[in-house]
Order: sequence, then C-alpha cells, then structure tokens
Amino acid sequence: MAITVWILGDQLLTNHPALVSAEELTGRDQIVILMIESEARAQRFAYQAKKLVLLFSAMRHFSSSLQSAGYQVDYRVASSTTKAILQHIEVHKPERLITMSASEYYGNQYQLDLEEKTGIPVDIVPNTQFLTGIYNPFPEPQPGKRYVQELFYRNMRKHFNLLIDAAGEPYGEKWNFDKENRKKLPQGIEPTPPASFAPDAITRSVMSEVEQKFRVVGEVWGFDLAVTHEDAQSAATDFFENRLAEFGAYEDAMSSEFQTINHSRLSPYLNIGLLEPLALAREAQARYENGKAPINSVEGFVRQIVGWREFMYWQYLRLMPEMEQSNYWEATRQIPGFFWNGKTGLNCLNHVIKRGLDSGYTHHIERLMVAANFCLLAGIDPQEVNNWFLSVFIDAYEWVMLPNVFGMGLYADGGKISTKPYIASANYIHKMSDYCVNCAYKRNMRIGEKACPFNFLYWNFILENEEKLRSNPRMGTSLLGLRHLDPAERHQIRQQAREYLNQQI
Repeated sequence: MAITVWILGDQLLTNHPALVSAEELTGRDQIVILMIESEARAQRFAYQAKKLVLLFSAMRHFSSSLQSAGYQVDYRVASSTTKAILQHIEVHKPERLITMSASEYYGNQYQLDLEEKTGIPVDIVPNTQFLTGIYNPFPEPQPGKRYVQELFYRNMRKHFNLLIDAAGEPYGEKWNFDKENRKKLPQGIEPTPPASFAPDAITRSVMSEVEQKFRVVGEVWGFDLAVTHEDAQSAATDFFENRLAEFGAYEDAMSSEFQTINHSRLSPYLNIGLLEPLALAREAQARYENGKAPINSVEGFVRQIVGWREFMYWQYLRLMPEMEQSNYWEATRQIPGFFWNGKTGLNCLNHVIKRGLDSGYTHHIERLMVAANFCLLAGIDPQEVNNWFLSVFIDAYEWVMLPNVFGMGLYADGGKISTKPYIASANYIHKMSDYCVNCAYKRNMRIGEKACPFNFLYWNFILENEEKLRSNPRMGTSLLGLRHLDPAERHQIRQQAREYLNQQI
C-alpha cells in the first residue's frame, strides 16, 4: 500500500509517530515522506528573518538525513500548502496520508478537513512533542474552572518521576525554588555565551533565499543557530555544562551587557522538534544528582520545560479559539511605532526591542516584565501585541504566544491562565537590572518631565482599572499604594499618562 507521510516543518522529530505508524502498515519502499515550505505561510506576517532561516534550514537538513536513512522524500517549495499536497498526490498517487496532529489550532483544523480536500483517507496521529500528549493532569477540565500552573507542574513531576526521591518527596524538600531565583546579576560576573554554529552551504543558501523572497523583521546575517539534531544537542550540552549551575539564581535578572545571561536559549529547538522536553528535564536532573548543579537551578529549568511550557500548551488547547478574542481590559490602542525600531527613550525597552529585532531572542522576564508590561499598562490591543511577538521572536508559534500574551502577559483572558496581572513600575525593572542607570528617565519619579513612563503608566492603569483589580485578592499590595496619592497627584498622573500615550501611539 502506497502511503504518504506528511511531516510538518515544526515537527522534526527523530522518532516521528506518523512515520512509525506508516511503517507498521507497509514497507519502507511504499512510503513517501512529504515536506513543504509554504510561501503563503511564511508571508502571513513579516517574520523574524532568523526564524525563517532556522525553520527552512532545519527542514532541509532533516530531509537530507531521512534520505540518507533510505527514505524517499518529496520536498516541495510551493506557493501554498494545499497546492503542494495536491501536486504531490497527483504525482505519487498514495492510497493513504498519515500526519501528526499540528501543534497549532488552525493547523489542526486544516488537517481535519484534509480528507475532503484530497479525496484519500487521512490518519492524524497524536502529537508527541508535548508531554501532555502522554499524560494530562486534568483530563476532563470543567468549563469556567481556574487551573493553576503549580498543581499542574507538581502532577507532571510526579507522573514522570522528575526530581522526586524514593519516598515520593521532592528533591530539596520543596516543589518550587522560585523565591531563590530572583537575584540581580552582580557586577563582575561574565556568563558564558551560548554555543554558536557557523552556517553551512544549505543554511547559506536559505539565508540568501529568505533575504530575497520575504518581507522580514531583522536580518538573516549573523545567523548562528543549530539546524540539526546533533548541533541542537551540542547547544543543550553547552548549557548544561556552562550555564545551568548559575541559571537559577539569576533566572529573572536582566542586563544591558549580557543578553542571554545563563538562560538555555533552547526553546527554538524544542519548538521545532530538534530537542525533546523529557530528555532535557532528565539531563538536568542528572546534573543535580551528580552534584554538578544546585537544586534551585535544576528545579527552575525543569519548571520552565515541564511546568510553564506544558501548561501553556494545555491551556492553549483548552481555551482556543475563544482565547484570541479575549480583551478583559477593553484595550484598543495600536502598538507604538517604536516597537519596530527600538527608539523609545527608555533604556530597558530599547534593549529588549532591539534584541528582539536583531536576534529574535530575549529571555522570558524581558518579554513579560518589560515588553508585555508596557503594552498592558499602555492599553495596547492584545491582538496587536500578539502579532508583534509572533513577528519578532525566533521561537514564536501560535500555541506558545497566544496563552503567554493573552493570558500571562496581558491578562486579557481575565484570569483563566494567570492568577494576577503582571504589572510593575520602574522599581521592579531597577531591582532586577542595570537598565535604569543610564536611562534618560528617573526611576524614582512618578510625575514630571523626567518621570519614568513605567511609573505614571503603572499608577494610571491602577486608577483606571481599580474596580477590576480590587476583585483580585492577589493585587492588595499594589492597590494599597493608592492611599499615598492625593487627588491632585492622581489628576497629574492621569493627565501625563494621557499626553504620553497620545504622543506615542
């Protein structure tokens, strides 16, 4: 029986379940693997140039490795996915098509309609890129009920036996070491930069094509990411050996000098299948057990992979498609033009935006507590913010951006994902970074010509949304600060915020 196995570009798994399923039905000589570079998909947004290079180069390297293993691969560069599939069927005449469920909601909806489009049977096997495809802590979630990440994370740890002793107790006698992971990066510390990889001939060809064919964010030049499973594993090993031990303590730190600090920068590889989550979590655990990394660092890393990443995907599947229409604060402003050039006047925002535009990467606190925080305080339309994140970041896909932007970053879903809105004034940014030192604005001024916009926007946001904020029990400390604002200062805050937003947006 002739079978087509369609492997999506972000599903470059070494043990692909669709291929395994096909080989259970027929011989390898009866299987043709279909891979598609869709120009229409790549033109949906002006994507980060380095993201397109990573994706297309990794796909082409993966195709080459499959051919070396004896598989027949039909690799198509086409104007659209549908056109490529129909042309493939016309040439190869398969009796069945097998594919793995897409990570993204609309991609999966497309697959569900594929049998009608193609006229041949289509099998969609479960997605194995996420651990929730193997174990779901809340298999039958109740509508309207709030599910918190911490319980989800603990259940995942227990099921996969991660950082748990023989008695079933968590290593270090605590489930979560987040409170120990909030240190500012001290002066004099120079973290080891992530491993880099020189582009080979395939990658150089992709770089040239992306530059010529697509409207992009940033530049292709300077691309130094892994594009094969072997190099991605080398990047992971580099992190475990050189940065994991110090990762935890400075996990939330921000630095004007060091972009990555001790973060892994492995998310681009995880999100396209060059690395797999459970293997990374178990390797981190081994480093703790061998005395090579402390528990706060290892637990913090495992929580990002097994807790945060998996919880976001689980929530995405549960809450789509309604999630992308949520707008709890009724925010309507357009994203400011300076989000596309980094000329904001604020040192912190300049660094975060320019890093995103130039490299496609900033770590999670810069995204959450600088970029998203500003957009929340400024009342930017959630869809505008989501589209910016999708365009700019190299690891951005709908399944990860929507719950993080609408849920965690903007609280636009009203609390379905996060238990509180993550709003902060300049004080937090100063506490966790060196950005305020050389900034033109004054971090300790609420109003006035030199006042940091994060300050008057923060207090303006609280004044404008006081009723909604008071309904959240976790916002008590922030609202208590209102008692220090007399009527005159409240008026000045509102006026300055209004003038600033009218000028900038």
